[in-house]
Amino acid sequence: MRVLHFFKTYLPESVGGIEQVIYQLCQSGIAHGIQGEVLTLSANPQPREVMVADHKVHQAKLDIQLASTGFSYSVIKRFRELAAEADVINYHFPWPFMDVVHFTARINKPTVVTYHSDIVRQKHLLHLYSPLMHRFLSQVDRIVAASPNYLATSEVLKHYRNKTVVVPYGLDKSSYPVPTNDCVESWRQRFGERFFLFVGVMRYYKGLHILLEAAQGTDYPVVIVGAGPLEQELRDQAVTLGLTNVHFLGRLGEEDKVALLQLCSAIVFPSHLRSEAFGISLLEGAMYGKPMISSEIGTGTSYINIHGETGLVVPPSNAAAFREAMRTLWNNPEQAQEMGRKAGQRYEQLFTSEQMGRQMAQLYRELLEHKK
Repeated sequence: MRVLHFFKTYLPESVGGIEQVIYQLCQSGIAHGIQGEVLTLSANPQPREVMVADHKVHQAKLDIQLASTGFSYSVIKRFRELAAEADVINYHFPWPFMDVVHFTARINKPTVVTYHSDIVRQKHLLHLYSPLMHRFLSQVDRIVAASPNYLATSEVLKHYRNKTVVVPYGLDKSSYPVPTNDCVESWRQRFGERFFLFVGVMRYYKGLHILLEAAQGTDYPVVIVGAGPLEQELRDQAVTLGLTNVHFLGRLGEEDKVALLQLCSAIVFPSHLRSEAFGISLLEGAMYGKPMISSEIGTGTSYINIHGETGLVVPPSNAAAFREAMRTLWNNPEQAQEMGRKAGQRYEQLFTSEQMGRQMAQLYRELLEHKK
């Protein structure tokens, strides 16, 4: 079975949570007879086709980008050609231009929408886009949400519960590099084995300003891995707050990231807005058996992290509560270790890529049978 995934950005040009999900979908489907391919946009689509691991990626020219929405004239024809060869189309929402392409190409194949997030920030654009969005979501065959939490709290998905299914995102730990002893030892020499770790892109909804406020007045080492549009602003905030215990490492390679995940004592994930629909890097912490601190925003973060079991969940935008949670884990290392053990168990039970691949393969096959 051939499945075409369609999203505005993808590997190797862009790295993020949605890209990681698409990657895991393509790779995990192979064991179930699913040949996944990806169509995406690129500012420099040369070559037009590249291989990422074991799946093919088709790149169309990105012509213009407005309000985080990529537009491409050439992708419409390309999508129509690739869709004709596919058995199932898997859209990745949100991307308003994708809806336009769907209707322009007059798709008559089984269709799935992986619903990654509500549109949170662009309220005025959402008002304009809403009629097209609902027409698109009404027409597709199935919608996939990553957690029951998100399905229960999304104002959009409440209109489509009869055709929405929950398939949690999954990760394949074996696809992550095993860091060398030298790599691990280098980071151990620098930070020891008791530090809080954040991994992610520095975007507006990540709540890193809250983490910095929480770190003020403490001596807990906080290591921040990642870059992004708010990096300089956050570095300036750390200087203003006089934080000598916070370490910005910038973007690191996968081996270094894994070494830090192995060494750290806990994951801090202060995202405070619903734009954080799941939290792939939070799940990576669970995968490596680490206790977590996150905020209750009604999304998948509280499906990964169960308060009092796998870590602590605090109110959003509450630096004092976040600081207290850090203090609890820091002062109770045995409790933190037990939470980390349970986090690892929960990952194995619910969040492996094998489970995601099996559930999606079953969904694809059900749609194909229904369309016959």
